[in-house]
Amino acid sequence: MVNSALVIGSDTLVDLVNVLGVLPMKSLSSKIIGKRSALSLEGFLCDYFMSGSPVIISDCMGHWPARTRWNDMDYLKRVAGDRTVPVEVINLCVGKTTYPQIGSKSLLHFPSFWRGFSPVTLLNLLTWQINELRKDIFIPDYCYAGGGELRSLNAWFGPAGTVTPLHHDPHHNILAQVVGKKYIRLYPASLSEELYPYTETMLCNSSKVDLDNIDEKEFPKVKDLEFQDCILEEGEMLYIPPKWWHYVRSLTTSFSVSFWWSNCGGSPAS
Repeated sequence: MVNSALVIGSDTLVDLVNVLGVLPMKSLSSKIIGKRSALSLEGFLCDYFMSGSPVIISDCMGHWPARTRWNDMDYLKRVAGDRTVPVEVINLCVGKTTYPQIGSKSLLHFPSFWRGFSPVTLLNLLTWQINELRKDIFIPDYCYAGGGELRSLNAWFGPAGTVTPLHHDPHHNILAQVVGKKYIRLYPASLSEELYPYTETMLCNSSKVDLDNIDEKEFPKVKDLEFQDCILEEGEMLYIPPKWWHYVRSLTTSFSVSFWWSNCGGSPAS
């Protein structure tokens, strides 16, 4: 049964019947990630950052030009122009097929991309080669929590059905959903061993478990693990603490931005 605490905005209703048909087992039936509207920096620091707890923050991106501009394909085509830019294609899968392109980097000719938008392409626009897009967003104040510094700023662009398999990242992370919506599932860092990480150094932050098709014989601990999940709506941000495992599925064409930062004081979450 879907958790009754799940609230979906009236302007972006999700057909839950169809959505649940493509999501991993037990999705939206357990603990839904809490949501706070226009959360203050002090509230974020005291209630979530220091304890290392995830939270969805709404009503915090209304001043971003990207909120309207990035929904306009003509605008994106115009600012990208005839450029060829470096991009990163991350490890992802669509349906039951996995494409192990972990951090593979290549050059992309944008006009070709618009003509043949691939259902297996999740693009990270490296180093913000398109300066006009960088000007459309602002670094959230939350990223200054802990007195640290911004480590990475990435823009992720991909179609509905794109899946980023279960993995974790080393820094504090604000994921801002600019266009579209995503399903996101989180497991705390304390459950790392039960999520069967790869032993290879290059893959040690990735799980062997395919949440869309769990092999219960090979990974018997996974199905009973507690997790938090949500549908991250357009205009919302999600705080993901360091080393929390996350699985992401785009429910629509999606444009999001991730802000990684480290803190100097050594909070319990870092």
